[in-house]
Amino acid sequence: MGTFLFFRLAQDGKKNRNVPYLVHRYATVTAGATFLLLIAGGLVTSTDSGLSVPDWPLSYGTLFPPMVGGVFYEHGHRMVAATVGFLMLILALSLARWEKRRWARILGWAALGMVIAQGVLGGITVLFLLPTPVSVSHGILAQTFFILTIVIAYSQSQERLLREGEERKESSSFLRGALGLTALVYVQLIVGAIMRHTHSGLAIPDFPTMGGTWIPSFNETMLQTINSWRLDWDLEPVSLGQVGIHFAHRLWALMIAVFAVYLTGQTLKHYRGNARMVKSIFILDALVAIQIALGITTVLSRKAPYITSFHVVCGAATLGMSVLWVVRVGPVKFQDFKNFLLMERG
Repeated sequence: MGTFLFFRLAQDGKKNRNVPYLVHRYATVTAGATFLLLIAGGLVTSTDSGLSVPDWPLSYGTLFPPMVGGVFYEHGHRMVAATVGFLMLILALSLARWEKRRWARILGWAALGMVIAQGVLGGITVLFLLPTPVSVSHGILAQTFFILTIVIAYSQSQERLLREGEERKESSSFLRGALGLTALVYVQLIVGAIMRHTHSGLAIPDFPTMGGTWIPSFNETMLQTINSWRLDWDLEPVSLGQVGIHFAHRLWALMIAVFAVYLTGQTLKHYRGNARMVKSIFILDALVAIQIALGITTVLSRKAPYITSFHVVCGAATLGMSVLWVVRVGPVKFQDFKNFLLMERG
């Protein structure tokens, strides 16, 4: 598909027709494929299939091992990752050839470098038997790459092109709110990755109470209660550090929910007559609500694999929607956006 589109772009580029449209469509496909890759990665972790294929870059010494058991998830993840890498290569080459904006071309090469690094990290994760720092970095880099694909896709969109001719002045406070929510979601996904790879997902195994109480004490009594339950369920005991990681994940989710409600109020104030923007914020609200519900269900189901995977996937979707929200409400010109960020830092 990537090769076909590249030749199609080359053909249409000679006549100066349809190139921006085709690049946008292709960038959107690449972002969608990246989302599928996140789904595949979530399934690998949730089904404990990370070492089902113990060698890399081959799988049991071949390109196509029998797709049975955990091999289906692990090798399938590798195949989706290879596809995304190839799609990103074609997209970077397309941007280098037809994109006039330097920053957009740089984003293309940065995303390509990131997906290559992601593949190498995945290989190191397998060869060194799932070391926690590498596994966490692998997950964080995947989400960061997803962000770049969304920004690239939007940079090629008709919506952005039309906004260049508008005189609309964006609210600085509103943009700060959008950036704040995106930052909260991104940090939450980092905490989630740490929680998964340190096996802290059931470090607090009850809800809405925590260790049997409404206000956790984080002492030995709480830990003994939790580990007693885990022993009954044939689970390994956890430490107070793992309990703290799990609690941070819950607390951060509450902060995201509160911030989303605030941003919804601001949206209805600034964009009351803009149906697209109002619809977008309601979609984001729905994703946050579903994500919280999935998190609760993950605990109550004792980390049922598919529910846990849906929780990971919904988190990625929430991040993607919040990033799309930022680029929709932020300055349309890169230099203006850069100046805003520098002003905020100052």
